Amino acid sequence: MKTLTLIDTFGFFFRLFYALKDLQNSKKEPSGMILGFANFILSLKNEHKSDYIIFALDSKGKTFRNELYPAYKQNRTPPPPELLAQIPICIEMIEKMGFISVSKEGYEADDIIASFVKICKDKDIFIRIITQDKDLYQLIEDGKTSIYSPLSKNNYDTAACVEKYGVKPCQIRDFLALCGDSSDNIPGVKGIGAKGAKTLLEEFQSLEGIFENLTLIRNQRNKNLLLEGKENAFLSKKLASLYEDLELENFIEKSAVLDDEPLLKVLDILKHYELHSVLKKLSLEKKDKNLAFQARLILNEDELFSILNELPKESIIAFDTETTGLDAKEARIVGFSFCVSEEEAFYVPLTHNYLDVPLQISLESAKKAIEMIYRHYVIGHNLKYDFKIIENNFGLSFPLKYADTMILAWLENPSLRINMDDLALRLFNYETLHFETLVKKGENFASVDVYKACEYAAEDAYITLKFYLYFLEKLEKPLLELAEKSEFEFIKTLTMLENNGIKLDTKALSVLMKQYEQEIKILSEEIYTLCEDKFNLNSPKQVGDILFQKLKLPSGKKGKTGYSTDEKVLKTLIDKHPVIEKILAYRELAKLYFTYCEPLLKLALKDKHSRIYSNFLQTGTATGRLSSKDPNLQNIPAHGQYAKDYKTCFVAQEGFSFISLDYSQIELRMLAHFSEDEKLLNAFENDEDIHAKTAMMIFKENNYHTRSIAKSINFGLIYGMGYKTLSQNLKIEASLAKKYIQSYFENFTSIKSYFERVRNEAKQKGFITTLSGRKRYFDFENAKAVQIAMYERESINSILQGSAADIIKFAMIEISKDLNEDKKMILQIHDELIFEVKDELCENFIKKTSDIMENIVKLKVKLKTSSSSAKNWGELK
Repeated sequence: MKTLTLIDTFGFFFRLFYALKDLQNSKKEPSGMILGFANFILSLKNEHKSDYIIFALDSKGKTFRNELYPAYKQNRTPPPPELLAQIPICIEMIEKMGFISVSKEGYEADDIIASFVKICKDKDIFIRIITQDKDLYQLIEDGKTSIYSPLSKNNYDTAACVEKYGVKPCQIRDFLALCGDSSDNIPGVKGIGAKGAKTLLEEFQSLEGIFENLTLIRNQRNKNLLLEGKENAFLSKKLASLYEDLELENFIEKSAVLDDEPLLKVLDILKHYELHSVLKKLSLEKKDKNLAFQARLILNEDELFSILNELPKESIIAFDTETTGLDAKEARIVGFSFCVSEEEAFYVPLTHNYLDVPLQISLESAKKAIEMIYRHYVIGHNLKYDFKIIENNFGLSFPLKYADTMILAWLENPSLRINMDDLALRLFNYETLHFETLVKKGENFASVDVYKACEYAAEDAYITLKFYLYFLEKLEKPLLELAEKSEFEFIKTLTMLENNGIKLDTKALSVLMKQYEQEIKILSEEIYTLCEDKFNLNSPKQVGDILFQKLKLPSGKKGKTGYSTDEKVLKTLIDKHPVIEKILAYRELAKLYFTYCEPLLKLALKDKHSRIYSNFLQTGTATGRLSSKDPNLQNIPAHGQYAKDYKTCFVAQEGFSFISLDYSQIELRMLAHFSEDEKLLNAFENDEDIHAKTAMMIFKENNYHTRSIAKSINFGLIYGMGYKTLSQNLKIEASLAKKYIQSYFENFTSIKSYFERVRNEAKQKGFITTLSGRKRYFDFENAKAVQIAMYERESINSILQGSAADIIKFAMIEISKDLNEDKKMILQIHDELIFEVKDELCENFIKKTSDIMENIVKLKVKLKTSSSSAKNWGELK
C-alpha cells in the first residue's frame, strides 16, 4: 500500500511560527517558521516516508461557510506581521522544491483534504493527514486514514481519537455541533461544554439521536439548553462538515515523491535566512560503504623494524593495544597494532597463549618498536588507556605529540556515542569486527588465534587513522585548536590523577562496617515492629504493599511494577507515619554499606598501599564535566553523620595532609559573566554574600529563612528551575513561588533577557557554546513539547556548568605542571580539587594553587576559591 501525506498547510505553518516565534537572521528578518518548515522537509524520508505529498491551501477570500454563517472565523485576531512575512517564503519553497500545492476558490484546505480522502477510498493508498485541526479527525479510518499532530508528534487512529476527545471520529462533527469551536467561531450549543457533549454522544450517538430523544434526557438544564440552541447546533454541524466532492484526482500522480533532496533546490533561501543547522545536515557527504585495507600480521622482528625505520619523521601513526582486560592497572599487553596509510595496517602479537601458537615478537623488541612509534605523531582512540598499558608493561611515558580521536568525536558532538564501533558506523557506514565474536566468554584476547586477532586489531588501527583524517577535514578549526591546546594535554593530567589514587584506612573501615551492620539490624527490627510485619526491605514492591495497602498511607500512582517508594515519595509521607523516617535511614545506611563500604574495602585490600584508583572519563558527559567510575569517587555520599564517618576512613599517608580547593559559587559567577548583570557583577566584585543580597532584593530583609529561599532561587535558576519546582522544593503555594521568581528577574533584569537570548539562539543554531568554544547540540526541530522545555533548561545549564568545567580543566592542566611525589592531585569532584601534600609544603601550596585557580582565565567577574586541610577526607570542609 502506498502512502499519501496531506498537509493542512496554513495551520501547519502557524504551529511552526509559534514554536520558533522569536528567531531572526542577522538582518532581523523573522525565520522561525522557515526553519521549522525546512526541518520538516528534512524529516520526510524518515518520519513521514511517503509516495505522494500534497500541500492543501486555504483559498483567498470567503468560503461557502461564510454564506451559511457570516460570523464564521470572524473572531480571529490578525496574524502578527512576522508570521505573514514568512508565509510567502514557505509557499515559494513548496513551489521551488517541486511539491504540489492545491487550493480551490470558495473552499478551505480541510475540504481539499476530505476530497482526496474520498478519492482514495477505493485505491490502495493510505492517507496521513498532518494537522492540528480537530475538524479533520472526522476523516480517521483505521487502516486507511490517520492524523499526525505536529505539536504532540503523535499519530491518531480511532482509539487515540477517543482517548483525546472522548468521541469516535464519526462523532467529531456532532461533538463540535454541541460544544462549538472557538478557533473557528462555530457557536455550538451555549452552555454545553466538551464534557457534556461527550456524555450526550455516549448515550445517543449523534446530534440527530439527541434531538430525537430529548424526552429521555434526565438533566433538565441540558434539555433546556438544547431546546434553546437547536438551530445553532444544526448550523454548527453544517459548518463542521467537510465538502468532499472536489475534482482533484489528477493531482495525485503529479505529487509523486522523487528520490532527490528537495532542500537542495532552495539553498538560496536557506542561506539568506542563515539556517546553518539545516545547511550543515545537507552538506554531509554520503557514507562510504566500501572501506578496504590490507591487514598484515608481523611475526618477524626484522620486518617490524624495517617498516618502522622507513617511516618519515613526520609520519602520523595510528596505534592501538590488545590486552588481557579493561583495567589498565591490572591488564597485560597481548599485542599492538599500527597504521600509517589507508591501504594497510599491521598487528604485532606478543603474548598470545594457546596450543600451537606461532613464535611471536619478544617484549624486549616490542618495547624498542613502541619507542620508535612514540617518536612520531601518535593517533589513538581512548589513548589514556593505551598509554597506561604501555607505561605499566614497558615503563614508557607519553610520546611527544599525540591526538585522541575519541576526544575529537566528543568535541564534534558530545551527545552522540563515540565508541569505535558506533563511530565507524555513523561516519563511514562501516561495520567493525566486534570483540564478542572473537573472544569466548571467560577468556581474554591472549587465547585468540593470531591470524584472527590480526584482522580485528589491524582494523582498530586502520579505522582510528580514518577517524583522524575525517576530523582533520570536518571538525571546526577552533575545536581542533582546543583539542591541541588543552584536551589532549589533559590526558596526562588525568593519568597522573588516576595513578595517584587515595588511601583507605582498611582497619578503621572494618570497625565502622561492624557498627553499621548493628545499626542496620536495629533499624530493620524497628521497621518490622512499626509495621507489625516482616518483609524484604530491599524490595520496593513489598515496601509499597506494606505502606499503601496495609498501613493505608496516601499513595501516588501505581505503576506496572507496583507503588513508587522512591525518596521523593517517602519524604512527602514523613509526617504520616513514624516508619517512614526509619525506612529512609535504613536505605541511606544500607546504600552506604553495600554500595561503598564493601566494594571499596575489597579494592583497598588488593593494593599493597591500601589505595583506591578511580577511572575519570574526559568524554563521559555532554556538559564537559568529568565523570568517575570503577569506583565512582565523585558520588561518595557527602551529607549526614554516616557519610562523614565513612569519609574519615580515607586518609592521607604519613607526613602528608589532604588539601581541598573549591571554586566558590562558580556557576553563579559564570551567570554574572555571561549575562553581564550589573547587580550580580557588583555583588561578586565587592565580595558580598550573594544569597543575602538576593534575599534583600526579593524580601527587603535578610534572615535565615529569606536567605535560604534566595539560595534555592539562585542555584535553581541555573538548572532551569521553574516556579512549580520551587513551590515543591520550598513547600509553598505555586503562586507565591511564581511571585518570588518574578521579583528575582525584576531585580536582576539582565538575567531574564540573557536566558531568553540563550533559548532563542539554541533553537536557531541548534547548539550552545561554552567558554572554551565547546558545543552541545539540541534537536529542537524533532522534539516533543516536553523535550523542548527540557532542552531550553539544558541549553542554559550547559553554558554555565560547561564553562565551569572548562575553567577547572584549564586549572588542573596548569597546576599539574608543578606536581610531584610531594604534591599530588588525587581527586576532582566537579568544582573541587583534592590534593595530598607534604605537611611542610601545605601553606605555600594552598597560596600558589589558589592563585592559579583564581586567575586561570580572564572574566568579567573575579573567581574565588575556598580551601581547607585535614588528615582525612571527612574533616575537610
